[in-house]
Amino acid sequence: MDNIEKSPLSGYQKLVIFILAFTQFTVVLDFMIMSPMGDMLMKAIDLKPAQFGVAVSAYAFSAGISGLLTAGFADRFDRKKLLLFFYIGFIIGTFLCGFSTSYTMLVAARIVTGLFGGVIGSISMAIITDVFSLDQRGRVMGFVQMGFGASQVLGIPIGLYIGNAWGWQSAFLMIAILAVFIAVMIAMKLKPITEHIGLQKKQSAIQHLWGTFNRKEYRIGFLATALLSVGGFMMMPFGSVFAINNLHITHEELPQMFMISGIASLVIMPAVGWLSDRFDKFKIFAIATTWMMIMVLIYTALGPTPFLLVVTLNILMMMGILSRVTPSSALVSAVPDKEDRGAFMSVSASLQQMSGGIGAIIAGLIIVQKTSDSPIEHYTTLGYIVVVISIITIALMYSVSKIVKKKGKTVTSPTNS
Repeated sequence: MDNIEKSPLSGYQKLVIFILAFTQFTVVLDFMIMSPMGDMLMKAIDLKPAQFGVAVSAYAFSAGISGLLTAGFADRFDRKKLLLFFYIGFIIGTFLCGFSTSYTMLVAARIVTGLFGGVIGSISMAIITDVFSLDQRGRVMGFVQMGFGASQVLGIPIGLYIGNAWGWQSAFLMIAILAVFIAVMIAMKLKPITEHIGLQKKQSAIQHLWGTFNRKEYRIGFLATALLSVGGFMMMPFGSVFAINNLHITHEELPQMFMISGIASLVIMPAVGWLSDRFDKFKIFAIATTWMMIMVLIYTALGPTPFLLVVTLNILMMMGILSRVTPSSALVSAVPDKEDRGAFMSVSASLQQMSGGIGAIIAGLIIVQKTSDSPIEHYTTLGYIVVVISIITIALMYSVSKIVKKKGKTVTSPTNS
């Protein structure tokens, strides 16, 4: 693999990474915490696997719809103002989750949270694409997506402890209160990002959206990112249910497992980001995906397993899952032209969320649990499906890599730096 020269990061760029990483931390934690609290939630309000799948997918579908509705307008506003608006809405939705007392209220609150929170990732991606050159984005993605690992190291274990002590609603209230402080940071520290405004050639929002859909290379990028999310959405919601009821991990051991896996991801994400900037991003993605497929087949076939072995296998599986995110995100970010970045990222995030929602619903229909304490059945089947989808994503990401190389997107001048 060829060694690629890297550009240094300026002081303001490092500040942007810090802000976006903390924003990502709260948004990811809000979504991720549904999985580890799955067993607690299902027993607290008497949910069947299919109902829990709907509760998870409610966020995904509303996020997808929101992404489509905002895509045509995403490149017409200051990205800072857009980020702040949707982040405040996300905070309100998370507070509503914290005050939910029934299945119906929870689903409604997740819909509100998804309408706002689901767009934040695409806005952040557009900001990254505007502020950082392509040869910097692997590192940036690695650090920003450390929010995923940090949510496991700190957020999920603390949330589980709080949930065990004061009820599952208290975990959402914790996230909402933290997000308020981050919103203030965005308002005070992030500079306006406006250089993209006016590049749409007087198109209407609908024309801009249709034009984004109508480009073949964009559609390949959309499909690749959409399929990437399906596997995660299929396995993730039932991860804690599988660990507790099938692997015989206790509720007390569950936070420890997530914390250890999170610490490992804090090491993995920056390292993969560094590798993605130095070597071919597609090759890194293909290696990571192959490793993930092997570990998924091993993990989903487990029965009662000692805690240390479960943690070890979980870390090895997370290595593959996380290591494919950074290079794929960096590659896909190079597909759209400057005037289409906001719309492209919004549509991409929208399709990704909706396909993930479909995956969660399908998983809920496949998974069977006879009683609230019995092992779940057919989790291995989900593993096989994830492997097949992953093989397809390798082929699609290869096409994305070819598109990026053909467009000659090498080092571009970052803005607002």
